[in-house]
Amino acid sequence: MTKRLLIRAALSLASFMPLGVATESLAATPSCEQVAGHVSSRFTRNNRDFLKINLAVQDFGSIREGRFEPADDTHRVERRYCQTTITGTDGQRRKLWYLIESTWGFAGVGPSVEFCASGLDPWHVYGAHCASLR
Repeated sequence: MTKRLLIRAALSLASFMPLGVATESLAATPSCEQVAGHVSSRFTRNNRDFLKINLAVQDFGSIREGRFEPADDTHRVERRYCQTTITGTDGQRRKLWYLIESTWGFAGVGPSVEFCASGLDPWHVYGAHCASLR
């Protein structure tokens, strides 16, 4: 009985919270370093499934944020553009660019991460030389 009262009280208080405050705190875009593990695992899977090559990230170089676009009244999605140099399991070093978008994950929950490595986008999904993620 006490749990139900606590839940009702929490929901009642939440209804008074402005929607902007509630969604803004949930929409924080992760840093470039925080998604590196996710990028690495997807890199391996995408190369295996789409390019039919056995290639993984062996090492990340220095990761840096190239650009940050905060959400505002006309742009509801926060975007963080990142870049690094990776060493693949084949020993080659490649430039890697990736984009983190807040609230664009599966079904609008969580962040979305798109990435492109130089020389590994034969269909130019991200433009010539990964231009749309730079």
